[in-house]
Amino acid sequence: MMSKTLTRVALAAAVGATMLPLLSGAATYSNGSKNITFDVTLKIIADCTIAANALDFGQSQGVLATSVNVNTTLNITCTNTTPYNIGLNAGTGTGSTTAARLMSGTGANTSTVAYTLYQASGATNWGNTQGTDTKSSTGTGTAQTHTVFGVVPAQSTPQPDTYKSTITATVYF
Repeated sequence: MMSKTLTRVALAAAVGATMLPLLSGAATYSNGSKNITFDVTLKIIADCTIAANALDFGQSQGVLATSVNVNTTLNITCTNTTPYNIGLNAGTGTGSTTAARLMSGTGANTSTVAYTLYQASGATNWGNTQGTDTKSSTGTGTAQTHTVFGVVPAQSTPQPDTYKSTITATVYF
């Protein structure tokens, strides 16, 4: 009996060994080979994105007898090694310029509140003319944070209202 069992095991092993290449799906060939190469490409272009956070001078100013100083941030993401400039326009306040920004009343009044936007705390007005009053940097491929320093200087206090200006921030690259 033992020899019949060994014969069956040996036969099963032999059949399994010869069918193994068929079961694995990999065939072996020995007639030669040919090669070809192909390119894999990706073109990276200079590009930037910009995101901004609101600048809020507060809700409880009764009299503008002293300066109100706050800041916010712009996040710029540019392709690595891409030089760029960030500009801030004059805003939507009636009569605004980049050198003398104004917030306009949102109610029925025509009053304004003066304010300034700086590239550094208390210095370097932030405008929108490249090479003159924009802020420059070079992209790293990751988000870079730039602080916008805002100041409402002491001034004659206009009538109670909510005052607003909308700034357009532009990244030039």
